[in-house]
Amino acid sequence: MALIDDLNWRHAVKAYDPSKKVSPENIDKIIEAARLAPTSSGLQPFTVIIVENQELKDKMTAGALNPECMRDASHIMIFAAWDTYTAARIDEVYDFTTDVRGLPRGRFSSYTDKLKSIYLNESDDNNFAHAARQTYIALGLALAQAAELKIDSTPIEGFDNNHIDEVLGLKEKGLKSVSLIYLGYADQAKDWLATMKKVRRPKADFIIEYR
Repeated sequence: MALIDDLNWRHAVKAYDPSKKVSPENIDKIIEAARLAPTSSGLQPFTVIIVENQELKDKMTAGALNPECMRDASHIMIFAAWDTYTAARIDEVYDFTTDVRGLPRGRFSSYTDKLKSIYLNESDDNNFAHAARQTYIALGLALAQAAELKIDSTPIEGFDNNHIDEVLGLKEKGLKSVSLIYLGYADQAKDWLATMKKVRRPKADFIIEYR
């Protein structure tokens, strides 16, 4: 029940203590949890960006609905998806896969050809939407790992994606921001949600079972 206990412990923190920083070792563990997340066809079509630099965080706050949280959090974790799928990106992933597994390049060409026939005939918007959905699996695992480490977190969609993309130069990297996680330690005096009971829909309303 350890994972369930950790998930019951965590909440979306509403105020962070800027004097408390998450250790590099724990940030690495959270990144690793996201890196190990499953993705469609193993393509990992996104990049995780970690921002600790205060000057950069301050620039990013112009695009935030809660700029104080963004400014005061120890780290910001940005999930940025590929802007589209390309043959080169698919080949790069599968060349790396075969190299790691000691297999000849092209071992999975019949499968990668199938992927290309699907994705390369889709619009860039549809491809980005597909890649963006993959990021949420990694985001969930990162939140769970932070909770296990008793590091406070806040998942965020409420921000100006175009502003964040511009500040971080994501367009030039072929990436577009999808979501963020604030990481750090709550300011107990200002985090108004901390003292409130955790609320989720009852299991009877949440699940439909066919036995």
